[in-house]
This record gives sequence, C-alpha cells and structure tokens, in this order.
Amino acid sequence: MAGEIFADRLRLAMEARGKKQVDLIQMAKERGVKLGKSQISQYVSGKTVPRADILRFLAQALETDEDWLAGRKAEGKTEGKEESMREFKKSTKLDNVLYDVRGPVVDEAARMEEEGMQVLKLNIGNPAPFGFRTPDEVIYDMRRQLTECEGYSTANGLFSARKAIMQYAQLKGIPNVSIEDIYTGNGVSELINLCMSALLDDGDEILIPSPDYPLWTACATLAGGKAVHYICDEQAEWYPDLDDIRKKITDRTKAIVIINPNNPTGALYPKEILLQIVEIARQHQLMIFSDEIYDRLVMDGLEHVSIASLAPDLFCVTFSGLSKSHMIAGFRIGWMILSGNKRIARDYMEGIKMLSNMRLCSNVPAQSIVQTALGGHQSVKSYIVPGGRIYDQREFIFKALTDIPGISAVKPKAAFYLFPKIDVKRFNITDDEKFALDLLRDKKILLIHGGGFNWKQPDHFRVVYLPRVEVLREAAESIADFFSYYRQG
Repeated sequence: MAGEIFADRLRLAMEARGKKQVDLIQMAKERGVKLGKSQISQYVSGKTVPRADILRFLAQALETDEDWLAGRKAEGKTEGKEESMREFKKSTKLDNVLYDVRGPVVDEAARMEEEGMQVLKLNIGNPAPFGFRTPDEVIYDMRRQLTECEGYSTANGLFSARKAIMQYAQLKGIPNVSIEDIYTGNGVSELINLCMSALLDDGDEILIPSPDYPLWTACATLAGGKAVHYICDEQAEWYPDLDDIRKKITDRTKAIVIINPNNPTGALYPKEILLQIVEIARQHQLMIFSDEIYDRLVMDGLEHVSIASLAPDLFCVTFSGLSKSHMIAGFRIGWMILSGNKRIARDYMEGIKMLSNMRLCSNVPAQSIVQTALGGHQSVKSYIVPGGRIYDQREFIFKALTDIPGISAVKPKAAFYLFPKIDVKRFNITDDEKFALDLLRDKKILLIHGGGFNWKQPDHFRVVYLPRVEVLREAAESIADFFSYYRQG
C-alpha cells in the first residue's frame, strides 16, 4: 500500500514538473546521488519505496514536500498537479439565498437519525408520513391513465388538466382567463422560480411578506432581483401591514407577493385587506403574485377570497395545486393562472412561455388526475371541521403551546401551521437557530426557527401540526419541559 501511494505521488509530481525517469537519473548524477535506471523504474511501478536519502533527493528534485511524497500526510505543499487543480465553488448568486425549511437544523436531524435516533419532524408540511391518504378515486384514475402518459404533454400542460383548472378559476371569480393562460408545474415551487426568472432584472425589487415561505425570497434573489420584505403584523391577526408596504415601494418595485392562506402563520386575509392591497398595486402599477396553495384548507366556516377576483384591471398570477388539498405532495402537481389585464404583460407572458417550453412539460401522470381531483371529492373537507383531524389537531396544539409560560400565538385559520412567539427575555434567547438546534438535540423534535422564514427577530418558530393528537401531546409535553429549564447563553 505504501509503495502504491508513493508511486502515485511520484508520477503526479513528475508529470507536474514535466520530468521523465531519465531526467531524474541525470539530476541524481549531477548531484552525486546513486540512482540507477532499474531503481527509478521500481519506484514508479510501486514495487519498492526509496530509502530516506533517495526520498529526500526526489522531493528536492521535484520541488515537492517530502512527507507528502512518502504518503505520510494527505496534503503537502507540493506544487504538483493535485494542488494546482481548479476548485469548483458554488455560484455567488447563492450567497444570499436561504432555505432553512431544509437547512442546517434539518442537516443535524439527519445526522442524528444516521446514528439511530428517532426524530419527530414538525418542520415540513408533508402529509403522507402522518397517515393522510390520497383519495382512492385519484389513485384509481392515475393507474388507468398511466399508459397514456408516457410521452411529453404540451409545455403548459394537458388540455384536460388546464380545462379543469380554468373552471376552478371561474368558480373563484378570477377574470379574463382562457385555457392558454394556465400552466401546470412540478409543484408550485417550480412555477415560482419560473415566474421570478421571467420578470426580474438585476436590481429590480419585489415586495415579499415577512414572515414568508422562503422559496419566494430565494427565487427572487437567484433571478437577480432584490426581495424587499414588508411586515405582517402579529398584533393584527398576522395581516399585511399596509403602511409598511407603502413605505417600501420605490421606482424599482415591479410586483407584490401575497401568501394567502399564509405559510407560516396560518393567517387568512379578509376581503377588506385584499381590496386595500389591490388599491396599492393599482396606484403604483404593480403586478400581483398570489400563492394560494392552501385555499381549500380553511377552517371556522370562513371563505377564501382570491385577490385576482378583485383586480380585473391589474395583471395577476395565482398559484395553487393539489399537494396539500389532496395529500399528494410527492406527486408534484401545481399550476398558475394568468389573469386580469394581460395587455400590459404581453412581453412577460412571452418570457413565461419561453421558460415553460425549455423545461418541456411538467409531470404528465400527475397532470392526468387534475380533472378527477378538482371535479370530485375534495379530500380535506372532512379534516377541517370539528371532529376532523386537522381541525382537532389545531385546537390541541394551539392550547398546549400557549399554555406554556412565555409562549403565545395567534390561532391559525387555515393551512396546518402555527407560528408561536417566544418571550426572548424570559429565556434569554438571542439566536433562534441555536434554540432550534438545542431543542432538537435535547428532545429530538425538529422545528424551523423564525429566521428560516425571513423573520428578523429571534422570537418565533413554526410548528407543523399534521401528526395525530397523541403524537402532538407527547411533543407539547417535551417542548414544555424544555422551556422549563432552557436559558440561552
């Protein structure tokens, strides 16, 4: 083994210096070192290793580190080929990109699991691991159509899927939508990235809520734009702070993003708030992006209003999909609807079309069940009323966490997230990521800290309340115990 390592490194150093065996023999002769042709041949082939004086000569002749050449250390100060190889680094465009929903705390959880520990994952809205099942009709129809889904669809999606989405848009009151204005995607995530890339030039600004779903900020940043965060006000049911929005609009602002129902807060925006956002967009000629993936997960007898239905004179892009409403996050099926005043966005729409064509199409088997899903049984309806799993789990976790001294929260009205507030003075918390890591290591519970949602203060965390009540009860008891002794610093 030592001979092989030495031989490999000798050949590497010889190649880097442009030296052949005969060159080394000549150099040895000039320096009075006995080195024959058969010796150097054996060194190069790995059959033997040189004694100390020959090793020293070879290192000097090849201008490399003796210990490295001998294999006594992994790295040496050799100027050979190994050290001079180009290092490939990530793009600087990623320097300001954050996606802690799958970030450092999650990486630590993965490490713990590899060591055999069990971690309760309350970090991501993934229904399947918690026993939520896709409607049988959806699975049946996909199976029946699989052989018809082997080829590409058109870039914007199957006709049947887009027709069903168009009819859904009509039911939501979204104006001026044709079948050509609908694009399917591999989840809403892909379409957000596509839309940001098509819109933003370097330095363009886009208003995004804080807290946000971090993919919005990440995609805007990657596209070269500047994400400007407007505050959602916890004291006002987590509704957007309209004055803060107005203050942050500049001549570089192109669009405003709303997430309604909201992730991570679970807020549902009333029509009155939406109308005021529309008026601001109208005054400043902004495009509206509305992420409505949770629009069918609304509780307490409330109704979701699509902002596009209130803005026929503005250009709007509305996002939704089946991942949450039909518990099929892994199928990756989302869509976007272009609506309103399309005349002012013709060139942008050409950009969307170009980028959509470049990815050929979205997942065709998943597209094939859109018509079934939107036209048939809505799988979440039984979950979001009293006695239903999501409703009862919300009721439990809200009370259990707000009963902990130093923890408060606004009760969510939609989705399946709670965004509690921590009394940071009580627990001396200055670093919310450290808090999340400490909780993970102490109690094996994985949560995402508020900073992961572009919330600037270290005083919040998000809980996914998809597990059954008995699991949430154990989690809440563990969290309560953690806060009974935790002090940071």
